Amino acid sequence: MLDVSQVPQRIGHYLAGFTDGEGSFNVSFRKRGDYAMPWKVSLCFNVSQRERIVLTLFEQHLKCGTMRSRADGVWYYEVNNFTAIIENVIPFFDRFGFLSVKKQRDFAKFKQLARLIQEGRHLSKEGIEEILDIRRDMNDGGAMRRKYSDDLILELFEVRESSETARQAPDVLNLVDDTVRSA
Repeated sequence: MLDVSQVPQRIGHYLAGFTDGEGSFNVSFRKRGDYAMPWKVSLCFNVSQRERIVLTLFEQHLKCGTMRSRADGVWYYEVNNFTAIIENVIPFFDRFGFLSVKKQRDFAKFKQLARLIQEGRHLSKEGIEEILDIRRDMNDGGAMRRKYSDDLILELFEVRESSETARQAPDVLNLVDDTVRSA
């Protein structure tokens, strides 16, 4: 667990400000046949930037996450591990906060989603409906960049009820998640 009191104030505020402009808090749905529910729900915090050095500060001070690069030279810092989100990411941004109303709103919704998942509510259709409702207002809607529509996510609950229909579900759903990543 991250001890946020050990993060230097100027670094913490710098990283929060950087996140305010370049970061995002997301919830994604991955089609999973090996789960009791048709979808695995995952939270993700990410920041992208061409300069890797700035992103290494996130990794160093949040003490979690991974770095990766795209072919076009953009680097990503991501935290997908739920425990790290609960114990490191949320306490960090609770302490250092954001100036923009938009990022404050997205972070508040991200924390709300984390609570729902902690309570196990993501394991029911009603909980998924609640998650989709919260997600709809995050990241300026994000709908144009999502792989799966809310309707498709909910439809698969109906598909799952019939084993015959489940076997006929399109395989394309197993390929990727629908995380909205910062540009």
